[in-house]
Amino acid sequence: FTTEQYWANMKYFLDAVIPVAERCDIHMGIHPDDPPWPLYGLPKVITCAENIRTFLSLNTSPYNGITLCTGSLGSNIHNDIPAIVREFADRIPFAHIRNIKHHGEKDFDEAAHLSSCGDLDMFEIVRAFYESGFDGYIRPDHGRMIWGEQARPGYGLYDRALGATYLQGLWEAIDKIEQRGK
Repeated sequence: FTTEQYWANMKYFLDAVIPVAERCDIHMGIHPDDPPWPLYGLPKVITCAENIRTFLSLNTSPYNGITLCTGSLGSNIHNDIPAIVREFADRIPFAHIRNIKHHGEKDFDEAAHLSSCGDLDMFEIVRAFYESGFDGYIRPDHGRMIWGEQARPGYGLYDRALGATYLQGLWEAIDKIEQRGK
């Protein structure tokens, strides 16, 4: 299975599904590959800005979009997440925001949402959404097990709740900064 075959199959799929999404007023959002590099000989294509451009050009309907996952795209240390948000904001109906900590080129862990806990600048990411006029849905993504919680790995409720309040706090702070500047 080649990258070219993947793109051809994706175009076939989008051309069949997007007209229905338009009629039903459903904005589709493909999730980036996680991790954003080939595994087991299978290509990964939703990995960077260039490939997102290619994907969106396969069907230019505004109903064809991406679910912007900062963790998936951010695990590639070469991706500039705020720049990606700004470029594609009008094609992002949904966002998963989380932080990650890199230990090497392809070695990372999910981290708490706070900027200081990982390598992604959460303030700049949220500001990119805000400044782009984003009006879709944002949620914290994944959560560590904290405070003795037992749950499905990666879905700690308490850490996700902390992430939600952190993201709301960033949005409020950016809004107040912007309002004072006017």
